[in-house]
Order: sequence, then structure tokens, then C-alpha cells
Amino acid sequence: MTAFLKSDLFLRFLGGFVIGAVGMFVLQPNDDHSALTPPAMAASVSAAPAAGNAAL
Repeated sequence: MTAFLKSDLFLRFLGGFVIGAVGMFVLQPNDDHSALTPPAMAASVSAAPAAGNAAL
């Protein structure tokens, strides 16, 4: 078992998971808005429910 844990195959396999985990954290978006929605559209969509509640 220890020979397998020290083998080159296992270390490369584990290294792929480490690189993938780092990539997931580095490439995640910083805000909740979709990348396909322009900022002006996102602001108007988030402000619309608040304006609707103010009329009540």
C-alpha cells in the first residue's frame, strides 16, 4: 500500500485533483450577477421588486 501511495501514477493523479481544486477557487465569479447580464440590466432587475413593494 505504501508503495502505491509513493508511486508516480498516484502522485500525478492526486496532483490533477489539486490543480483542479485551485482552478475552481481561482476562476469562480466574484459576485452573484450572471456573466451574460450587463450591469445595467442586473441593477434594474434587482431594483424592480423593491419598487413594487414600495407601492403597497
